[in-house]
Parts: sequence; C-alpha cells; structure tokens
Amino acid sequence: MNLFTDIRATVLDCLTQLQAEGTLPEGLATAAVTVEPPRDAAHGDMATNAAMVLAKPAGLKPRDIAEALAAKLASDPRIVSAEVAGPGFLNLRLDPVVWQEVIKAALTDRSYGRSQMGQGQKVMVEYVSANPTGPLHVGHTRGAVFGDALASLLDYAGWDVTREYYINDGGAQVDVLARSAYERYREACGQEPEIIDGLYPGDYLVPVGEAMKEKWGEALLDKGEQFWLEDVREFATEQMMALIRSDLAALNVEMDSFYSEKSLYGTGRIESAIETLDHKGLIYRGTLEPPKGKVPEDWEPREQVLFRSTAHGDDVDRPVAKSDGSWTYFAPDIAYHYDKVERGFDLLIDVFGADHGGYVKRMKAAVSALSDGKVPLDIKLTQLVKLYKDGEPFKMSKRAGTFVTLRDVVDQVGPDVTRFHMLTRKNDAPLDFDFAKVTEQSKDNPVFYVQYANARVHSVLRKAPEAGLDVSDAALSGADLSLLTHEAELTLAKSIAEWPRLVEIAAKGNEPHRIAFYLYDLASDFHALWNRGNDEPSLRFLPDGDSEATKANSLSKIALIKATSVVISHGLAILGVTPVEEMR
Repeated sequence: MNLFTDIRATVLDCLTQLQAEGTLPEGLATAAVTVEPPRDAAHGDMATNAAMVLAKPAGLKPRDIAEALAAKLASDPRIVSAEVAGPGFLNLRLDPVVWQEVIKAALTDRSYGRSQMGQGQKVMVEYVSANPTGPLHVGHTRGAVFGDALASLLDYAGWDVTREYYINDGGAQVDVLARSAYERYREACGQEPEIIDGLYPGDYLVPVGEAMKEKWGEALLDKGEQFWLEDVREFATEQMMALIRSDLAALNVEMDSFYSEKSLYGTGRIESAIETLDHKGLIYRGTLEPPKGKVPEDWEPREQVLFRSTAHGDDVDRPVAKSDGSWTYFAPDIAYHYDKVERGFDLLIDVFGADHGGYVKRMKAAVSALSDGKVPLDIKLTQLVKLYKDGEPFKMSKRAGTFVTLRDVVDQVGPDVTRFHMLTRKNDAPLDFDFAKVTEQSKDNPVFYVQYANARVHSVLRKAPEAGLDVSDAALSGADLSLLTHEAELTLAKSIAEWPRLVEIAAKGNEPHRIAFYLYDLASDFHALWNRGNDEPSLRFLPDGDSEATKANSLSKIALIKATSVVISHGLAILGVTPVEEMR
C-alpha cells in the first residue's frame, strides 16, 4: 500500500474525466503531476500540483483547473475536502479512516513499504574495492556503509542487486606489498627489517611475515626477489584480502562476489575491450595536450594509444596504452566494466572515494561507448570522514602506520552506531564522526533517538500482558483503530503513511541517507506522542482500569506504536542496523 500513489492515481483518473467532458483538452502529459505532503501541515494532508503543471499546455488558468479538479475529487469518500490555494495548488484533507488503513497495512502486510519500482532490473553495485595492501581505513568505512545501504535500498525497491568488490591486485602496488611483507618475513626470521621509503610500514604486516616463515621456513632468506616476488605477492594479497573480509564482516558487510583485476591480464579481456572500442572508431594514436595550469617540468609530448572519450561526454581523450606499449591504469578498468556490461546488468553503480572524482567522466564515457548508451553508469563519491572526541580532533593507535582503520572505529562504538551515523549525511558531504556524540543518549544523537523509540515500543509490548492485554499480531490487527482520533496519534499515522513514498524517492536518487532522516523524524513523532501521555492520561498506551472500553482504547494505541516499530525495523534493516528492543 502506497497511499500517495493511490491518491495520485485518483487525481489522474479525475483529470481523465475532465478531458472526457471537454473541460480539459485531450492528450495532456501528466508525468509531472505529483501528490505529496504540503510544506505546511496546517494546509492539509496532501497537496497536488496538477493545475499548475497542466495550465500552460491546457491553455487555461491554474485556478480554473484546480477548482474543476477539486469538484471531482470531492466525490471520493477518502477525501474530506479539496481546497484551492494560492495560484492553483490543491490541498487535500483525508478522512481519518485512511490513516487507520495505513496502520493496519503496516501491521499485516509484510511487504508494506516495499516497491516494485525497479521491476526486477539487474543492478551491479560495486563498492569498497580498496587496494589489497592493508586493512580498510575510516574512509573505506563510509564507502562500505553507503554502498551496502544503497544495495539494500535498491533491493527493497524492486531491483535485482549484486554487490561486488573489485580487487586491485594487478598493479604495481601489490609488488610493493610483497616487498613490504618480505621485510616482515625477515623480521620473523630474526633479522632487522628494512622498511625504506615507499614500503608499507604498518605493523599489520607482522602477522603476514610470521605466516610466511611458517610456510617457507628460512628458504627465502638472502635470495633475490626474482626467486620470491611472485609467490610472496600472491600470498600477501591473499592474507590482506582475508583481513579485508574480516573487516567487512565486523561492519556486517557481505559481498556477493569478489572480482580480481589480475584475472584480466593474460586472458585477452583487456585486448577484447579495447578492440571493441576500436571497432567503434574510438581508438587512435595521438599526442595529448599538456595538463592545464602549471606544466610539470618532466612533461614530454608522447604518442600514445588514446580512447576518444570526448565522443561520450568526457573533457579530454584518455590514454589506454603508454608509449612503451604497456597498459595504463584505465585499460583494465575499461575491461572490468566491459565485463559488467557483458554480464547483462541493466544499471551499474560505482562507489568511489572523493579522491577519484577525476575518474567519473572517463568511466561514464567508457561504459556509454561499450554499451552503445544502453547501460547507465552512476558513480557516487563519498567525502572524507573527520574523527573527533568531545569536539576535539581524535587520533587513534594507527596500527596501520599512516591511517585510522575501520576496525578501530567499529571496536570503539560497534557496527550499528558506525553504520547509522555514516548515513546521517549525504554521501558527497563531509562527515564529522565524534565518538562521544555518537554514543551519547540524547535527542541530538539520531542513532540513540531512533533505537530508543523502538525500545520504548517493546517495553509497552512486554508490559501489556500484565495489564490483561493480548498484543499478538492477530489481536493488534483486529484492534478498533477508529479510536485513534487525537492529533498526535494521527500525526504519527501520517508519518507511517509516508514510508512507501520515501523509499521510492530515496531509491530513485540513490540516496540511502534519506532513510536515516526519515527514521529520525518518525521517532520524533513517536516520542512526541509518548511525552504527551505524561500530561494527558488519555494518550497513554497501557490501560488505567479493567473496563473493556479502556482495554480497547489501549489496544488501538498499541497497534499504532507497533506499526511504528515495524517501519523502524524495516528502515534499520535497509541501513544494516539491528533494531534494539531494550536499552542498556
């Protein structure tokens, strides 16, 4: 049940009637007609812009259309009034029975809030994809949480979602990893490690060195890297990926698949992707202009193999092979995305760190070219996370050598708090993470505020049987919801009604942070109702007496807050957060 979709369908039906009667001309496009909450709740329950968007194509005044539409809508038993406001907006007030139906739907329909907007289309969400050279850091944490929540949101809204991690194990950085691990191996064998500039200094490689000693003994000591580099590179990469998988598990992130960059080399996949572009006339040999601004001192114009990415929206063409014939970093990324297209995905989403902003246009150009514009690529950038404690910059142990790890953050506050707070800002806005604030028990902490609402509901459910109330699902679904007439109760019911609409808005924009914002607002309406009960006994959830009327009244209120808990649980599940039923 999506009440806003239902009322919009009614509005469109009335517009069709007006066209049939000759009040409106035939053939009007109605895609821009919306039904949504009014900016000011005092104006009504819903508002439609139908008259405003149809006035110009219809050649009529907005108010004239609005008045004719209002007259039609008045015949719908769900609509108590339709009032024309301003230049032609139409404000609707709904019968309370509508909100009662919403509460019942939330209680009885397990799919309440779910959408079929995605229509089963296959979407690949690629996220994290950190180099396998060390543990995940706090920046990766945000990308992991955002990508995982986005994947869950799209699944909830009707897409067929695949979560994938691209292992960057084909570049020079894994050679550096191997050499760094070898020094820790020497250390495990009793020698002094030589962690020179350019190697990874973090002590997370100490266990890798020890594992190497256990595997090879001292057989690799004092040998040139031509004897051990390849084996150590593969071993160290496997060890790092095990560490990364462990880090992701600590954050409750589970991938559907891991894709190795190394698998693209020596298999013809890169060549195939570039040949595909070449057949489209998009590969040529040429010389690029020097970078804009200050030209590097070592700049030399060199002929390279270039991808004509400007033909697909990029600012400049991009090299795919260097002057010496070796591939650029861009070439395997093209091949990887070509593989995504070949796997039959209808939509691709990449989650990158903010430092990859310069990669957006070239990757979009590549996917556009490879798919002939049929497969959209949406790239989401996640901005930096700044760590604080009590408002002051906070530095942790940095066991990684140069950065704060994901595990450091999760160990401090837990996965649920970490995930929720990482979604309290839009992905492309900087995020402050204050360890004191994210764990404090106050309204200013959205994690606590939402969880506290759910815990309060469950405290009522635990106490209700002691008051002689049956609060089973069957009993609550049969409660007399017509007893819910107070403004604060209806406000909460209206918030529950917005859940399906909010899901579709968030999914359409790839914006899971909207779920966190909605949950906070829903919790606020719940807490407001709870607090009103302190002053108005008639609003309290548990009965003050044994009469059947008193119990019926309480049962209706408990049905309302149980529906609230159901929606909170759905929302938290999308965010990857476990609902709390009891605060400690």
